[in-house]
Amino acid sequence: MDMTLASKPAFRRIVVDVQPPIVRITLNNPPLNVIDMEMMGELLATLERIELLAEISAIVFAGSERAFSVGVDIAAHASESVRNMLTAFHGVIRAVVATKKLAIASVHRHCLGGGAELALLCDIVYATPDSVWGFPEIKLACFPPVASVALASIVGQKLAAEMVLTGRTITGQEALAAGLVNGVADDPETLVSECIARVTQLSPAALAMAKKSFYAWDSIHFDKGLARSEQIYLDELMNTADAKEGIKAYAERRRPQWTGK
Repeated sequence: MDMTLASKPAFRRIVVDVQPPIVRITLNNPPLNVIDMEMMGELLATLERIELLAEISAIVFAGSERAFSVGVDIAAHASESVRNMLTAFHGVIRAVVATKKLAIASVHRHCLGGGAELALLCDIVYATPDSVWGFPEIKLACFPPVASVALASIVGQKLAAEMVLTGRTITGQEALAAGLVNGVADDPETLVSECIARVTQLSPAALAMAKKSFYAWDSIHFDKGLARSEQIYLDELMNTADAKEGIKAYAERRRPQWTGK
C-alpha cells in the first residue's frame, strides 16, 4: 500500500484514518468544526491522495458529536478574501463530487452552510434525528452557491427554495423524509458500519465506473451551474452594499441595516 497518506504528519484541522478499503476523515476544528482555509487545504490534499489508492473503496466524512460543521469561516466571506475562500472551498466540493470512491457522511447535530454542502454532496448520508440542516447565508446577505445548484435535485425545488431563500432549517428526521438523508439513528455510525460491510464486498473498479455512470447527467448540470453560481456570487453579490453590511454586522455582533442595494 502507498503509505504516503498514512504516514503524513498529523494535520491540524482534520484527522485521517486509513484502514483499507475505507478512509475516515474527521473534521477537527472544535467546538463547531468551522471550515477555514487551513481545513480546506488539508481536505483537498487528502482527497487528491486518496484517489491514487486503488485499494480504497469508500471515504467516510464525520465531525464531532456536537457538530458535523457549522460551515465556512464567516471572516473569509469578507470581500478582500472571498474569492480565495470560494475557490478553495469549491475545490474541495469538486473533489468530493469527482471522487471515484463512495463518499459517506456521518452527521451529528449542527450541519449548516458549507458543512451541509459538503455532506449533501456525499453519495450516502446518515444523521442523528436531532441533527439540524440549514443554509443561513441569506441572513448575512449572501447565498450558498453549491446548495443553490445541487439541493433542488435532491429534496425538490420547493423545499430547496425555502431553505436557500429564507434560511429555514430542518431536523434530521425532516431531512430523512425529504430525501437529503438516507437513514437516521442516535448513533449514525451503526448505519455507516452496515453500509461499509456492503461496500467491502464490492470491486473498487466497478464502484468507480458505476458512480461515473450514475452521475453522468448530474455532473454536466453541476459543473455549469456552479460556474454560473460562482460568477453571480463574486461579480454581482460582492458588489452590493448589503453583502458588505451583512458580513460587517456579523463581525460587529449587531443587527444588519439593509438598503436593498
